[in-house]
Amino acid sequence: MKIARAFRDGMRRVNGATAILAGVYLVTVLLSLPLAAALRGMLEDHLGHSLAAEPAAHSVNYGWWQEFSSQAVGLGATFVPSIVGFGATLRNLSDLMDNRSLPTVVAGAAGAYLVVWTFFVGGILDRYARQRPTRTAAFFSACGVFFFRFLRLGVIAWLVYFVLFGYVHGWLFDGLYRSVTRDFTVERNAFAVRAALYAVFGLLLVLVNLVFDYAKVRAIVEDRRSMVGALRAALRFIARHPGATLGLYATTGILFLIVVALYALVAPGVWSTGWSLWRGFLIGQAYVVARLWVKLLFYASETSLFQAELAHAGYTAAPVPAWPESPAAEAIANAGPMGRTF
Repeated sequence: MKIARAFRDGMRRVNGATAILAGVYLVTVLLSLPLAAALRGMLEDHLGHSLAAEPAAHSVNYGWWQEFSSQAVGLGATFVPSIVGFGATLRNLSDLMDNRSLPTVVAGAAGAYLVVWTFFVGGILDRYARQRPTRTAAFFSACGVFFFRFLRLGVIAWLVYFVLFGYVHGWLFDGLYRSVTRDFTVERNAFAVRAALYAVFGLLLVLVNLVFDYAKVRAIVEDRRSMVGALRAALRFIARHPGATLGLYATTGILFLIVVALYALVAPGVWSTGWSLWRGFLIGQAYVVARLWVKLLFYASETSLFQAELAHAGYTAAPVPAWPESPAAEAIANAGPMGRTF
């Protein structure tokens, strides 16, 4: 019941703040435009006025594509057939689980996106915790207040992920996997072992992500300044409510898998001109919006669960406080006899 209630409440919070979803989508698009423009310039320069230009504009010219890929470097090296349709999703997952390095320009763009997301997540969580419109000034004020705190938390997260991908991943797939499968003669048995190791490594990533999610939630709701303290508090909360926290994360994760599966069913293949091109574009953008919606649902539902379990129910009454009272101050005000007079 706790999981279902938090999940439904999280959906209500996300759907009640459509401006956040629209803003996150807009930021994602704006950050991707420079890369798209740069890649377009590479393709235009390579095609020029060659005979391959017109066929490539109307359909896939595989011969030209192979020629372009053979000489491409940096961002151009990412323009491969596997980016078409659902292949891009599988490629990203494969790159993550196999710890493949990104081209420098792509890694830089990803880093910039993480910094921008770190700025906005404070305002997003604050809005979901308050369950009322906070307006532009208050939203960006919360973003600014928590930005440097979350940057410190991000440094800790980077160190943890560095250990996971730099050492644990190598031990699992370069050490343990080779040791276990050294004498295997059947390929499917080796694949089963690798799949099991993928599951183990994926579970580690989920647990780490869960801890840092609740650290952010506790920092926002309780107005914590120490990110080490927020991490400890997150670990205590997860340890005291393992079924609810893991179950809620799994429930939202299943919804994400459903979104991915639906996209796999309708994802376009090679686009041509006209309506087919626009249809493929709209399907792709709808998938981006759905994926961002689920990402926000993780935060909103986790915030709901935390507030419900630690007796912050009065916080949901949400009278209008004088800014910049913290979510913790608002919770106290709601719980007190003077709460309804604010």
